[in-house]
Amino acid sequence: MGATKTEHFTQRQNEMSTIIKALGHPARIAIIEYLLKVDSCICGDIVDELPLAQPTISQHLKDLKNAGLIKGSIEGNAICYFLDERAIEKLQNYFGGIANKLKKRKNCC
Repeated sequence: MGATKTEHFTQRQNEMSTIIKALGHPARIAIIEYLLKVDSCICGDIVDELPLAQPTISQHLKDLKNAGLIKGSIEGNAICYFLDERAIEKLQNYFGGIANKLKKRKNCC
């Protein structure tokens, strides 16, 4: 979607689109699951876990970070990544709202 087209949508719609788009690659889902498993990690640990090159993983981490799904803190010469709970809560609220509305429907096409 072109940058100029986003102005026609709400801030929430644009925000959710960014977050969901960041989850649109299996490597990013694997990174999220890995961060959940270890609670926090250093980028090198992720490289050891996934069958991808370090530059590829770095790009996926950047995409997740830009979407607000993860945060990183510098510890010495490494960056420690962890999940941003607020982004996960936004996803939960968004999809929970959809699920609740679907439950309330009486008729379906």
